[in-house]
Amino acid sequence: MPKFLIEREIPGAGNLSTQELQAISQKSCSVLQSMGPQIQWVQSYVTGDKIYCVYIAPNEETIREHASQGGFPANRVSEIKSMIDPTTAE
Repeated sequence: MPKFLIEREIPGAGNLSTQELQAISQKSCSVLQSMGPQIQWVQSYVTGDKIYCVYIAPNEETIREHASQGGFPANRVSEIKSMIDPTTAE
């Protein structure tokens, strides 16, 4: 199943409190549970004004439906084609 990188523009994301991040995570998990097993949240990275999320889903439409139901922005959705790391150089 494809993996996607979602870029969410959230001004001040890096200043969100632990409680605010927990509430966002709980909302996301609630929506995921209602959508069923075809979509899975892998992890997210919080930066100054954005949150980058990695999801497994059958298609971009499913990612966008999750964002819509959760009230989250999904400013850019990109399918991950490959992954590399330092061991790729070996």
